Amino acid sequence: MSTRTYDPIPARRVAFLGLGVMGHPMAGHLARAGHQVTVYNRTTAKAEAWVQQYGGAFAATPAAAAQGAEFVFCCVGNDDDLRSVVLGDQGALAGMTSGSVFVDHTTASAAVARKLHAEAARRGVAFIDAPVSGGQAGAVNGALTVMCGGDAAPFDLARPVALAFAKAVTLLGGPGAGQLAKMVNQICIAGVVQGLSEAVRFGQNAGLDMHQVLEVIGKGAAQSWQMDNRGKTMVDDKFDFGFAVDWMRKDLGLVLDEARRNGSRLPLTALVDQFYADVQAMGGNRWDTSSLIKRL
Repeated sequence: MSTRTYDPIPARRVAFLGLGVMGHPMAGHLARAGHQVTVYNRTTAKAEAWVQQYGGAFAATPAAAAQGAEFVFCCVGNDDDLRSVVLGDQGALAGMTSGSVFVDHTTASAAVARKLHAEAARRGVAFIDAPVSGGQAGAVNGALTVMCGGDAAPFDLARPVALAFAKAVTLLGGPGAGQLAKMVNQICIAGVVQGLSEAVRFGQNAGLDMHQVLEVIGKGAAQSWQMDNRGKTMVDDKFDFGFAVDWMRKDLGLVLDEARRNGSRLPLTALVDQFYADVQAMGGNRWDTSSLIKRL
């Protein structure tokens, strides 16, 4: 766990839904910042383990976790998972009171964000789509970048609380804007990782010491987060650093669906998506995204 410090703000009653590799440390930062946290996870054992580590409480349903919460944070897998914890008799909205704020950190479609924003508004609840970038390390270190869509007033309320696990929390537009920004993020990553993969393999085939080469070019125009954090692990054939190929393909599927709707041409993104399918066929479903080099 990170040793980061937290800006002093009044303690809030919060819930966190989804305790996967991202949600578990994110909820932990909320607890360590002094907030009263109730957690929910589909697998109850994970919620119990979280409480053992951080204190707070766990609930049997999203609705129960959300009861009395001023802010409900969520980080689950996909659109269907998100709908399952938000809607219905046991969903979070059933337990939330008027004036409370739901902040969704799931990477999902802009369409589902807009629909849930509208449904929440009918109940007097604010909904902010707020996907994150920074991966598992960013969640553990409390250094995520959060891209938000929604209304300004509830965003201003939620932002100081979310800064417990983030280094930047930015409102980019109305409902769905956060998800669209995350799609832009994933388009950028796909192209950069493919280029880095080709560069590393080219250098290896040319007989260069790629650790040394990356040190040198990492100080120039080729520098990127991917090079700094994944270049040398790619050289060492290590691919267990967080965000999995399966999740990247899910995200790129969202990107390509949205591109068909808005008329964008994404030939490189579509190609890299198929390259990730090749990695899956090699058994690399849970390898991290830098494993694109394996297919070369």
